[in-house]
This record gives sequence, C-alpha cells and structure tokens, in this order.
Amino acid sequence: DIQSSALCMDKSLTYLVARNAGIATPNFWTVTADEKIPTDQLAYPVFVKPARSGSSFGVSKVAREEDLQGAVETARQYDSKVLIEEAVIGTEIGCAVMGNGPELITGEVDQITLSHGFFKIHQESTPESGSDNSAVTVPADISTTSRSLVQDTAKAVYRALGCRGLSRVDLFLTEDGKVVLNGVNTFPGMTSYSRYPRMMTAAGLSRADVIDRLVSLALAGKSR
Repeated sequence: DIQSSALCMDKSLTYLVARNAGIATPNFWTVTADEKIPTDQLAYPVFVKPARSGSSFGVSKVAREEDLQGAVETARQYDSKVLIEEAVIGTEIGCAVMGNGPELITGEVDQITLSHGFFKIHQESTPESGSDNSAVTVPADISTTSRSLVQDTAKAVYRALGCRGLSRVDLFLTEDGKVVLNGVNTFPGMTSYSRYPRMMTAAGLSRADVIDRLVSLALAGKSR
C-alpha cells in the first residue's frame, strides 16, 4: 500500500500515528534544516538517524552532548529531516505480519542479540554470512506471555498504520515486559537470510507459501 509505505518510511510520522493508537514509542524529537537541536531536553544515550531512510544508514548512537552535532550532520547526508530518539533499554525483537483485513497472520517472533554497537543490516559485504556484531534467533528466547504480547502489538501497529500485504514490525521488549515500537518495514527482504521469511517458516509457512499468499492478497486487493 503506497500510503502506508510512505507513512512508515518516515519514522517520526510512524511514531505519531502509533502513539495516537495507544502504542508505546521511544521519546523522540525531529530536527529540520532550520531548527535548533533541543539539547536541554535530551537524556543520553540517544540515537540520531535520518527520519526517512533504512538499513541503519546514517545512524549514530550518541552518549555525550558534544558528539550530537556531528551525528546530526551525518544523518543529514541522507535526509534533511533528522530524528533524535532516546535509547530504549531492552531486547530488540521483530514480528512478521501478513494480511489485508481483520484476520492477520503473524510469524514467530525473532530476537537480535548484539555483541557490540547497534544493529545494522545490509551493510556487510556478504550479508548471507551474517552480521559482524549481531545474531538473529528464531524463535525468540522469551516467555509465551511476552510472545503473545509482541504478536498482538505488531498486529495493532500494522492496523494503525494501514498496512496491507506484508510488513515486518520491529519492536523492543523491556525488562519489565513492556513492548515499544522501533519501526516498520513494509517491503522486507525475501532472501534465504532475510528475517521475514525466517519468521514465517518458523510458524509453518515456507517461503513459497508466503509468496503464494502475497500474490493472492495482491490480486484480492486489486479487485476491491
């Protein structure tokens, strides 16, 4: 869906719509070319990123105010609109969602474990071999209660943003069991090492099954 994809591409708009639907998001600020950075409002560490980009390009983790301006300039190489968000302390998780109507299918929840730094994707020379600082586990090592909460939250995000067909909803699971939105990818990868098909496979749907269902959903959408 073009409208929802455009909405989800802008993380600040994604967060605003999600918050309006009662879904938790990080505290965040946006900075355009003519705006002053709200340094007096920030609690470090923060992530500075292009508001409308992906795959962690232009993203910096900032722990000190003196490093903030440089991180903003890095993000501005990719987008004139910059997002500054407070770091969420928790486990990075994701959920694959598929469907057009009220009945949505979710895959197994996955989990990202970091050895250092922050999660980056598609920046390796050989991504099929995995990341140099992270490992993705499917299914996630979380409780059944947390798993259900993550899947329900992912579906709520999907509906609130008007997604259709498929999306991967990225979230944080905090130590106290709270689920916080991280972002939404409305056109996730379908390679053998991509997260979306791996989550669906773990839930019993092969990559071929997923593609067949997506074609059917697309055809059904055209006939509306």
